[in-house]
Amino acid sequence: MKLSKVLRTAWEGLMLNKVRSFLTTLGVIIGVASVIIMLAVSAGAEAAIADQINALGANLIIVSPARGIPGSARTLLLEDAYAIEESVVGITGISAEQAPPAQNVKANNLTLEEISVIGTTADFPGVRDYEVASGRYFTDDEDDRNAKVAVLGAGIATDLFDELDPIGQSLTVGTTKLTIIGIMESKGMVSDVDYDGRIYLPINLVFQKYMNMSNLRGDRVRTIYVKAESQERIESVMDQITVLLAARHDVELSSPDFSVQTQQDIISAQEATTEAFRDLLAWVAAVSLVVGGIGIMNIMLVSVTERTREIGLRQALGARPKDVLMQFLFEAIFLSLAGGLAGVLVGIGGSYLFGMIGEMPMQIVPASIPLAFGAAAAVGIFFGYYPATRAARLDPIVALRHE
Repeated sequence: MKLSKVLRTAWEGLMLNKVRSFLTTLGVIIGVASVIIMLAVSAGAEAAIADQINALGANLIIVSPARGIPGSARTLLLEDAYAIEESVVGITGISAEQAPPAQNVKANNLTLEEISVIGTTADFPGVRDYEVASGRYFTDDEDDRNAKVAVLGAGIATDLFDELDPIGQSLTVGTTKLTIIGIMESKGMVSDVDYDGRIYLPINLVFQKYMNMSNLRGDRVRTIYVKAESQERIESVMDQITVLLAARHDVELSSPDFSVQTQQDIISAQEATTEAFRDLLAWVAAVSLVVGGIGIMNIMLVSVTERTREIGLRQALGARPKDVLMQFLFEAIFLSLAGGLAGVLVGIGGSYLFGMIGEMPMQIVPASIPLAFGAAAAVGIFFGYYPATRAARLDPIVALRHE
């Protein structure tokens, strides 16, 4: 028989039971859609993490105390930041940070409890790409003389003053009375940190009033942020920082008491943590496809049993076992491909729909579409081969006698 004849016969066989054929494809539709949607969930989560980290600032290098080394948490000093600023070539800004315990805040006859206070240097907005919405940020001179000034996150400003202008108003942080000089633009949550719920103070004022330290310029900081001139200069800047701090801390380059990393390093670490989640989603989707394939095999076996006399009649009229094999195999492939195509459409549509109505970001992975469709075709061939072989091996005499 010609291939076109085999294909037409297979198609006609499926159309004799349209409802059953449709129900059979549902398993494949669900499996293929699951592959696309679940990979979109994983890719969307990774993209959201990357966006949040990149929002910390462009061309950013993060210097922090090394983890797991005894005493390393106290080795990163504010003087290290000044040394980097003076000695490292290829940077456009540097900012150090320290966070004292959360403080109660009072202003405008209102009190907010357990508010995050961040001590920074004056270059913080430029280094972290974080704009001041109104007023201004404090200066190096104000930091040097421990000026009692504060810059509020947008959320704190709204909570305390609502629609009033906070600039110039007084604010008590802990037991220290400060003057509000600026309001940061709204930034929201970044890497689970509420930037709008913070108060920014000069870092030397934080050392003096909230850390109970006397050595203002030589005390420890939790992080130093360095902004490189460009992506191309990042590696050079990192090498210079590593050599400089190793010499200042009198440690070996092979075992420093600090870490120097970029945003991409953090993104890669986050992606590693989501890899297991992505693999789990892929396995769940694969199981859905296998279930759909089992459904195809089950229905094809039922179809072979129901059409035994038809098979015997076709063989008696000259059809070869190969023709019967191809007919039933193509029926299984038709079912899987139809389910695969519908599953692709459902998967793409579902990804966009969930992205619009849900809070979880969705990002369709282009490779998941041919992957899912190809998997559907493979399922049809794999699970359709046994029923097709069983049909081809029927004895025509026995088949003709079948009731």
